[in-house]
Amino acid sequence: QVQLVESGGGLVQAGGSLRLSCAASRRTFSSYVMGWFRQAPGKGREFVAHITWTGGNTAYADSVKGRFTISRDSAKNTVYLQMNSLKPEDTAVYYCAAGSSVRTVVAGKGDYWGQGTQVTVSS
Repeated sequence: QVQLVESGGGLVQAGGSLRLSCAASRRTFSSYVMGWFRQAPGKGREFVAHITWTGGNTAYADSVKGRFTISRDSAKNTVYLQMNSLKPEDTAVYYCAAGSSVRTVVAGKGDYWGQGTQVTVSS
């Protein structure tokens, strides 16, 4: 059974930074696409960013472009989301996902999901 475990969430003031981590239980994802999503209270799940393991190609939602950076450490089977210049509207539960293609992941139809980590940004 493959597991994704997120960590790094917390409470931060507006303008601050956090780095989220997503650790995969095994090196299954050499051909997978890894993504970050978020879900704010009362709202649907929203795509945030994705990265490919092989080429490190990335893409971001417009709402986080220029503030968030997704990266991966293949040796540690870990994907990161560096979040800078945080805003109160970034408050959400953040989820890590893995899927077989960019299209699958961006559509929110990844094969594997983590349990989520809470990010709260105070004004």
